[in-house]
Amino acid sequence: MTRTVIGLEITEESVRAVEVRTGRVPVLLAAGSVPLPPDAAHDSEVLDPEAVTLAVRQLWSRAGFKSRSVVLGLGSRRILVREYTTQAMHPRLLRQALPFQVQDLLPVPIDQAVLDFYPASQSGDQVTGLLVAAVAETVEQLVSTLTAAKLEVESVDLMPFGLARIAAVRAAAGETVAMVHITDHTTYVVVVRDGIPLFVRIIPIDVPTTAARARAEAQRDDTDEQVEVETFTPPSLSDVAPLRSRASMRGDLAIAEATDPAVVDMVRRVQSTVQFADSRPGAAPVTSVHLSGAGAAITGVQAALAQLLGIRVDLVELASLATMKAPMDAESALDLVGTLGVVFGEGI
Repeated sequence: MTRTVIGLEITEESVRAVEVRTGRVPVLLAAGSVPLPPDAAHDSEVLDPEAVTLAVRQLWSRAGFKSRSVVLGLGSRRILVREYTTQAMHPRLLRQALPFQVQDLLPVPIDQAVLDFYPASQSGDQVTGLLVAAVAETVEQLVSTLTAAKLEVESVDLMPFGLARIAAVRAAAGETVAMVHITDHTTYVVVVRDGIPLFVRIIPIDVPTTAARARAEAQRDDTDEQVEVETFTPPSLSDVAPLRSRASMRGDLAIAEATDPAVVDMVRRVQSTVQFADSRPGAAPVTSVHLSGAGAAITGVQAALAQLLGIRVDLVELASLATMKAPMDAESALDLVGTLGVVFGEGI
């Protein structure tokens, strides 16, 4: 049975959403984004409710969304996602027991957290999966802001879990892959097998996407400051210190180079994250990477990751996931891959 679902994401730079008709081949009916003023939001955290509410209302007016019920994608870097093993039990009983089991692991008191557990595997009477803990105040602020914009939050889904579902439709059965989603301020790395997220890391790092550079230029013009701003030169493969890949462990040297330090740092962090995931006891090695987000469009990023990791790195196109009925520019389409992921399945 098909239905229409809207996925919504609030990032530091914008509010964006997609409206999808579900089915064997999803159809993207409408999509759009509205920029946020500086300091209105910080990833999935609302700092200026009035500004975000106004942006959401503008988005609904401009994009022509038909419904006001949304699945909210949550991707704050303050969310705790870690591997956790506990006794296997009925999901209802586990939800009741979880707060008492994990209170010492949380950065906030248990009564200030929203918890979830995503089971991945079971051995005997022990179940292993991903423990997710978000600050309750953050979630409540998001929901109240959207309510003020006359929207109803149908469910809340963790952005990395949505990305895991995107990876699932591109991977072969039994294959372990990594989904890497690079946005202006946050990079998500999710290791997935058969649609089940096995490892998640949320990396806070700013990268110079086209939109980020345009905003920086606009802010410089607005303040009328005569300050020299470093321009971004697309990464080449010639001028910075070499980074080692798996191939280097066998005596070969792979080089990934970028002239922008933030790009180099981001690539290194993704490389070390995938290699750390591979090194966990019992982990199956990642055999390919699926790359999305506006940062994936930075020249050299895809090639650098492929060279460093020694595995295939594919760019995820929005048009490969859904039939497109809504026009958009290429960079927005890369960012909306993550937003689309939250409507590929049920929220948490």
